[in-house]
Amino acid sequence: MSDFTEKVERALLQYLPESENEDVRRLIESMRYSLTAGGKRVRPMLVAEFAKICGGNEDNSMPFACALEMIHTYSLIHDDLPCMDNDDLRRGKQTNHKVFGEATALLAGNGLLTHAFGTAVSNEAVKRNGYEKCVRAVRVLAECAGADGMLGGQMIDLESEGKSVTAEHLKEMDNKKTGALMIAAAKLGCISAGATDEQEKAAVEYASSVGLAFQIIDDILDVTSTAEQLGKPIGSDQENNKSTYVGLLGIDECKRLSRELTERAVSALEIFDNDTEILKNFAYYLLERQN
Repeated sequence: MSDFTEKVERALLQYLPESENEDVRRLIESMRYSLTAGGKRVRPMLVAEFAKICGGNEDNSMPFACALEMIHTYSLIHDDLPCMDNDDLRRGKQTNHKVFGEATALLAGNGLLTHAFGTAVSNEAVKRNGYEKCVRAVRVLAECAGADGMLGGQMIDLESEGKSVTAEHLKEMDNKKTGALMIAAAKLGCISAGATDEQEKAAVEYASSVGLAFQIIDDILDVTSTAEQLGKPIGSDQENNKSTYVGLLGIDECKRLSRELTERAVSALEIFDNDTEILKNFAYYLLERQN
């Protein structure tokens, strides 16, 4: 995983734009700051692994993986802004707006979002995947990141603050806010490899189950972990008066549900003929993670 992470980070830097203008270079520096601030690179890994188990390879899928990671990073920059979650710490470092100011951070997020679509249809992407697959990839990115996906989930989250909501309401929110980009990762890997409809359906089942388990475990860690372990503030959900799975269901039920979702994800991999060990281990790793 560490070797793959380094490979992704090298690729991300290669796709970043360049400029001779000093002011624009500051914008690119802000984009680079968050893009290289660490993280598990979960979504790129899912892109590559689904490409491989569907008969493709990670090199061909890398432009799609980088595009998705740019979208994920933009969402984190904007999430941390004072008008959203107002966080000062992300992955153990100061958040983008604390280093570059709110306006530049806003533009950096916009820049990464815009550049993601260019990356998905870059010369390298077309060379490795062909025009048709690149167009399909852009469509998936737009759907999963837009109002019917991540942005819709974020809006539901904002509108839910200070309100008493049900676990089903939270599930709908997280299936969009967190799950949508996980699903995008699985689909992008399948697209790159030319997967069958059955394989793509199984990939989506895995990703949606893992995505929801990921969020439930996040809620658990927000209560049980420390800021040093997580690399970000803890207890922010309670401070922002947000409903959580832990608050609604209790820690024990959350642990049971996250285990059930993990087993569902692993079962979805049974249809694939190629080695799925990494994806299985990853699902179990997320279940047991401490940060």
